[in-house]
Amino acid sequence: MPELPEVETTRRGIAPYIEDQEITEVLVRQPRLRVPVPDDLTERLVGARIGLLRRRAKYLQIPIQGAGTFADRPNATLLWHLGMSGSLRIAQVGDLPKKHDHVDVVTASGYILRYHDPRRFGFVDWQSDDESQDKRLAHLGPEPLSDAFNGKWLHTLSRNKRVAVKPFLMDNRVVVGAGNIYAAEALFMAGIDPRRAAGRISRARYDALALAVKEVLAAAITQGGTTLRDFVSGQGEPGYFAQRLNVYGRHGQPCLRCGAELRRITLGQRASVFCPGCQR
Repeated sequence: MPELPEVETTRRGIAPYIEDQEITEVLVRQPRLRVPVPDDLTERLVGARIGLLRRRAKYLQIPIQGAGTFADRPNATLLWHLGMSGSLRIAQVGDLPKKHDHVDVVTASGYILRYHDPRRFGFVDWQSDDESQDKRLAHLGPEPLSDAFNGKWLHTLSRNKRVAVKPFLMDNRVVVGAGNIYAAEALFMAGIDPRRAAGRISRARYDALALAVKEVLAAAITQGGTTLRDFVSGQGEPGYFAQRLNVYGRHGQPCLRCGAELRRITLGQRASVFCPGCQR
């Protein structure tokens, strides 16, 4: 499943080609996604202009300015989720669609925003006018690279929590984007045992953990900018970044820091790998 760094890299990759572009055509080849494609998508998009792309957690937000024939709602926002296997690429007019290319948004410049999703677990839908009232967004915690996410925030939310710190960190109500890979790596960087109760971790250690989350996600985004294939002409598919992972997927191997054998456990129904020598 695309994680936050993959979605952020997608946003950065497609934005230069479609921002501030007029939409001239919309092609929906397969409307039956996880959420059915809105019936009014074409009517509201054709003739409108695309604003500056944003991201909230793993959702892409695409502002639509002058939304088609809806005079009472001149602006709107598309909410796009890539699901388990989806990708958004830039094609050009004349590029033939591939199997599982379900939606095309064609712009006056000749570039096409093309959605590919073999499993059809993703969706494109209208976001509520008031983001705080959209049930898909309202419960989300702070962005991990924002100032709102820090050790004080983690420490405050964790008081009296008996849940292990790793599933606590992976809770989107606590912070968005700390998926299984990145939570495991951040806990290793901070030297915290993933089994430790969230409520029994000090403020100083949460300061270190918040910094580690920021560092591992920032590194993943930077790496994605150099290793992900070109977003133009649909060449290749976005995938996980080629990072040198310290613990994730390395159970049974020696720790790169202390040499101890890495252990694999299950927390919150998710596999987790940690170093019993470095993490306490």
